[in-house]
Amino acid sequence: MATFLCLLLFLTWWFTISMSEMVLLPLTHSLSKTQFTTPNHLLKATSARSAARFNHHHRHKQVSVPLSPGSDYTLSFSLGSPSSPTISLYLDTGSDLVWLPCSPFECILCESKAPPLSAPLNLSSSATAVPCKSSACSAAHSSLPSSDLCAIARCPLDSIEISDCNSFPCPPFYYAYGDGSLIARLFKDSLTLPNSFSIQNFNFGCAHTTLGEPVGVAGFGFGRLSLPAQLSTVSPHLGNRFSYCLVSHSFNSDKVRKPSPLILGRYEEKENNLGNENVEFVYTDMLSNPKHPYFYSVGLEGISVGKRNIPAPENLKRVDRKGSGGMVVDSGTTFTMLPQSLYDSVVTEFDHRVGRVYERASEVEQTTGMSRCYYYDKVVNVPLISLHFAGNGSSVVLPRRNYFYEFLDGGDGVRKKRNVGCLMLMNGGDEKELIGGPGATLGNYQQQGFEVVYDLEKRKVGFARRKCSSLWDSLKN
Repeated sequence: MATFLCLLLFLTWWFTISMSEMVLLPLTHSLSKTQFTTPNHLLKATSARSAARFNHHHRHKQVSVPLSPGSDYTLSFSLGSPSSPTISLYLDTGSDLVWLPCSPFECILCESKAPPLSAPLNLSSSATAVPCKSSACSAAHSSLPSSDLCAIARCPLDSIEISDCNSFPCPPFYYAYGDGSLIARLFKDSLTLPNSFSIQNFNFGCAHTTLGEPVGVAGFGFGRLSLPAQLSTVSPHLGNRFSYCLVSHSFNSDKVRKPSPLILGRYEEKENNLGNENVEFVYTDMLSNPKHPYFYSVGLEGISVGKRNIPAPENLKRVDRKGSGGMVVDSGTTFTMLPQSLYDSVVTEFDHRVGRVYERASEVEQTTGMSRCYYYDKVVNVPLISLHFAGNGSSVVLPRRNYFYEFLDGGDGVRKKRNVGCLMLMNGGDEKELIGGPGATLGNYQQQGFEVVYDLEKRKVGFARRKCSSLWDSLKN
């Protein structure tokens, strides 16, 4: 009888999952007004973090730099049974690990960081250490063989030979960031999303000590330990496709009162009833990266500034055997990073059209880390910027606010108040210095106002212009 009841409960659980067309989750954008006193300060910190993350891709195997305060998209859930208080982590499509601060927790050199989004986790009674022989442990240790890991965990040789090391936990692992690092242990427990959807035996890193990293990360990249990958083991149609639609904010907290929708799974039937919004997706193929398999890389054919098409260097159209090239679509980098030759060509063309009409704001460039910046009186006219992807000729026209940020500068007793606008693209460095990593990164600032779809089964990335706050309301109802 007990066996029958267990089978009945399992079938009920599986049927519930199978009938779920999609799971809708809120992404919160935490804009910090207290940490940054001026837009210049905010832009300087954010551009520095974008550059650090991009440069880190070419120096280390593990790459997951949480976003700078002021541009953070966070996902919340709970762990354990009974469930823990809600935990908030940064969403990151550029890494494949879910980790969080665990009590007792110490963050070294975090005095200048934004305060933690949630209290450190107290492991529940249902949490168990992941064994050293498991594939999850090997994934956390960059695919180190389980026999080596069990030896490190001091499992006896005779037990290693017969694969009998279940009682020996996965050793702690080190994870490095652009400007920080951590040491964590791997545990598994039930994960419960805000809509009460649960994933049993979910693997996550539990960190008691970090350097410069007060907030954990929910990795959504390719890989054994990412949240979508673990979800796909119990519900493939939910884990093999996800999308998000980032509400346009321009660093104004008044514009992000509604959450940005994160959608797990497909919702075509409901999409047909989303009102009068004309939605058309353009897709481009994902490129495999042998060195960074967790990246969502695409090929970039060129960038248009107005009617002039500027070809991208050859390394942006493909990824070679060393993992060099391509453009990474990344929720964890704020600003788009371009190789120097392409960046210079885009900026030169943009400046040719804008700089001859408006005064260049060189002082603002120094205080923000952005270039070019221009002073203007009432209205500034800027050319359209479009991205052209390789392979199928698909293109995306960026909304003006996604690449040109307008704000009020001065009024601090040093400079008078003036309207200023800055081009929101960044120089990623010389192509010769980008060997072993992506050639460019498409940042989340340029993804605002688009639904970005990651189809892991068909290995495609799609883009569609959306009113993201309206999409949230439509899907929620």
